[in-house]
Amino acid sequence: MADNIPGDLKYTREHEWARVQGTSVVVGVTQHAQESLGDVVYVELPKVGSTVTEGKQFGVIESTKAVSELYSPLTGKVVKVNDGLSDNPSTVNTDPYGAGWIVEIEPSDPKQVDGLMDAAAYTALLQNS
Repeated sequence: MADNIPGDLKYTREHEWARVQGTSVVVGVTQHAQESLGDVVYVELPKVGSTVTEGKQFGVIESTKAVSELYSPLTGKVVKVNDGLSDNPSTVNTDPYGAGWIVEIEPSDPKQVDGLMDAAAYTALLQNS
């Protein structure tokens, strides 16, 4: 399982990942999340320019098995969304850490990322659940 958890990302208990990219943070769902969901058929994205709040819902991901909320790992402004998911939501399944990213956020406080789990802590979370 640890092989599917990139070491350069940060993670949340809700199975989102965060990648610092310059002054913004790219967010997606983890391999574990997409496997649990099954085939993703729809992703509801927030609007560019909207504000998201750490721990609060910012979107919805729908699969053949379930509908799940997407939670923001930090507070900030949405600067980009992955519009490609509208036409091809299954990219979340095929490339969750790459082309399947969901949103890019400009954090109100970049230090928020430090409060997220590293790969080792996320691995431990999965092993203990």
